[in-house]
Amino acid sequence: MKNVLSQGLSIPHIGFGTFRMPGDSSQAVVESAIEVGYRHIDTASMYENEAAVGRAIKVSGLKRDELFLTTKVWHDQLESSDLLNAFELSREKLGVDYVDLYMVHWPSPSMDLARMMDTLMSLQESGKIRGIGVCNFNMTMLCHVIDKLKAPVAAVQAEYHPFLNQDRQLAYLRTKNIPLVAYAPLAQGRVASDPKLKAIALKHRCTAAQVAIAWLIEQEGVIAIPKAQRVENQRANIGSENILLDDEDRKLIASFDKTQRFVRPPFEPDWDA
Repeated sequence: MKNVLSQGLSIPHIGFGTFRMPGDSSQAVVESAIEVGYRHIDTASMYENEAAVGRAIKVSGLKRDELFLTTKVWHDQLESSDLLNAFELSREKLGVDYVDLYMVHWPSPSMDLARMMDTLMSLQESGKIRGIGVCNFNMTMLCHVIDKLKAPVAAVQAEYHPFLNQDRQLAYLRTKNIPLVAYAPLAQGRVASDPKLKAIALKHRCTAAQVAIAWLIEQEGVIAIPKAQRVENQRANIGSENILLDDEDRKLIASFDKTQRFVRPPFEPDWDA
C-alpha cells in the first residue's frame, strides 16, 4: 500500500476508521480489518473502543512497528494535566508503549493553543507519541498552530468527501507538506446511493464507495479512513487504491454540490474563519 510521509512518519493512505463502533464488539471488526490488510487504525477516546482496538492489535500478532495507530483526546481535556492524564488512559487501554499519531479531536473555545502544543510536544519528546495532529481546526487555528507556534503537526484530520470542498485547507497544507486525513470519506453512507457516483462505478466495475475513496486518495497528500463492519466492505474499501479514475470522472465529481457538511456537533468551530 502507498504511504504518505510527514514529519518522519510513514502513514498508509487508506486507514480503518472505528467511529460508532463502541465496546467489545469492535474487537472482531478490527481483527478482520487487520487480517484483510489494513495497517492504519484510527480510534479516539470518545469512541469508547480503545481497549477493544488494543486487544485486536495484540491478537493480530503484528509487531508494533508494522501498524500505524492513531488516537485522539476529547475537547474537554485540553488543559495540560487533563491532556496528559487522557493520553495515559488511552495508552493503557490500547496496551501499547507508544501511539503513532495523537490528535486533538475537536478544538475548544477555551483552549490555550501554545500550552496545548507544548504539552503534546513533551509527549513526543518522551517517545510516547511519534507525531502530533489536530482534527476539525478551521484555517485561523491551523495557521496559528503551524505558522505562529511552529508546532510539528504531522497530519490534519477533517471531514472530506465528494460532497464537501476542502480546497482551501488542502492548498495550505500542501505548502507545508502536511497530509489531510479525510474522515467520513463515504459521507456517512450517502455516496452509495448517489446516481453520479454509481454511474462512474458501473463504468469501472466497482462500487460507488470505491469511487469516492479512489477520488480522495489519488489527490496529493490525502489519506482516507473509511469504516466498514462487514469484511466484504473492508476488502472493497482497501481495494479502492486499484481504481483508476479518468478526467471525465473527475469532471463529473467536480460538478457536485460541495457545500454539504454532515458532521455538525454543537461545539463545531466557525468553518469560515
